[in-house]
Amino acid sequence: MTQSLEGKNALVTGASQGIGRACALALAKAGAKVGIAARNAGKLQAVAAEIAAAGGAAETFVLDVSSEESIKAVAKEALARLGTVHILVNNAGITRDMLLLRMKRSDWDDVLQTNLTGTFLLTQALVSGMMKARWGRIINISSVVGETGQAGQANYSASKAGMIGFTKSVARELASRGITANAVAPGYIETAMTAVLDEKQRDAMLGQIPLGRPGTDDDIAAAVRFLASDEAGYITGHVLDVNGGMYM
Repeated sequence: MTQSLEGKNALVTGASQGIGRACALALAKAGAKVGIAARNAGKLQAVAAEIAAAGGAAETFVLDVSSEESIKAVAKEALARLGTVHILVNNAGITRDMLLLRMKRSDWDDVLQTNLTGTFLLTQALVSGMMKARWGRIINISSVVGETGQAGQANYSASKAGMIGFTKSVARELASRGITANAVAPGYIETAMTAVLDEKQRDAMLGQIPLGRPGTDDDIAAAVRFLASDEAGYITGHVLDVNGGMYM
């Protein structure tokens, strides 16, 4: 068994920064050819250059996961430029935090459309190739709040809980074809998305973490790289909590 991903093609969404960027770098370092997808073409080019500088291979795709048309177009383009996508990391996501009583319907719809429906549509568009290859890894980036809930995040928590249910259903459907589906549920990770928290919020968050530190992008990327490898071939339908003990 090995964690080498030589000969495998991967597609990572939300790969222009944060967790997605770290996942793309880790998969490329393990030998996979990586497609990196996000909305910002300039940032994608910078990540592709980083991967190339480290000796890896990357293709960039401008993708808006809230758009079904964009997803279908990029899936077609990825298959043309990469070949079969063996490893899919559904990481792209947004937040629109607001207390339930004040949350606009559009804030609910946007988060569910991007985080959950986008995951469904892209997985559906790429899974046929995995089935033909009889080897595949679907890795969905959920969240600790998909397991615990979070005040002010009814939409985000629902989308991330939905990803867990989706992951388990897909795992059952595709297991006979040699395809695994797993979720990674990050806890408090220091990214651009969490940088908006003030010091009081940050201290409150750290107080809930037994290991006493925030997580890093690389902590999540290491879990994703493992789940993508042959070593994780007997793991499917699992939620891997990477949260420093914040939820157990």
